[in-house]
Amino acid sequence: MKLAALFSGGKDSVYALHCAKQQDHSIECLVTIHSTYKNSYMYHLPNIQLTELSAQAMDLPLLIGKTSEGKEKELGILKEILLELKEKIGINGIVSGALASEYQKKRVDRIAFELGLKSLAPLWHCNQLQLLEEMLKTKLEIIIVGVYAAGLNENWLGRKLDWKSLAELKKLKEKFNISLAGEGGEFETLVTNAPFFKKRIKIKKAVKKWDGVRGELEIKKAILV
Repeated sequence: MKLAALFSGGKDSVYALHCAKQQDHSIECLVTIHSTYKNSYMYHLPNIQLTELSAQAMDLPLLIGKTSEGKEKELGILKEILLELKEKIGINGIVSGALASEYQKKRVDRIAFELGLKSLAPLWHCNQLQLLEEMLKTKLEIIIVGVYAAGLNENWLGRKLDWKSLAELKKLKEKFNISLAGEGGEFETLVTNAPFFKKRIKIKKAVKKWDGVRGELEIKKAILV
């Protein structure tokens, strides 16, 4: 199928795109929504502007929608973009990195149904430990750019998600019952390289913003190398 990929630059959207390619689907375009609504139920927020670099790294076109509205209203721009892609380049499906959020998946599925598109979610309800292990085996280079849960302190910002940090996350899950994949909003990620990237993202300047409980790595400058 000809697919549009719902894309945030984080591990789940990147790996879902990879899975779709492995299933011989054609990724025609990436779709990113920039939301200024801080409590967005649907969209990834930290460093979302870097999807432009990610798209260049994969040599894929990118469409960006912007919204400041929340809840059901924030879905409108996504539907408009997908309709445009269906009419202009003939996509017949969308792929998303939905893993455990019923809220997100049901709304993506509904938009797809209303537009006559297939909705693919190759990560849906995967075992989270096995999924992270597969991401690491696939050589995704993942860094943590946001932390919002007990046990995750300032030192996690900018840290690579590798075998060592995965072992630590497993211990934190036992102690605090967090989601290994961050599906409870515990953390956010950015993929800086993958085997299917033509270039990798190199962070040149970043600032840690920490309020004592939660924080984000604000990337000020990044380049492709």
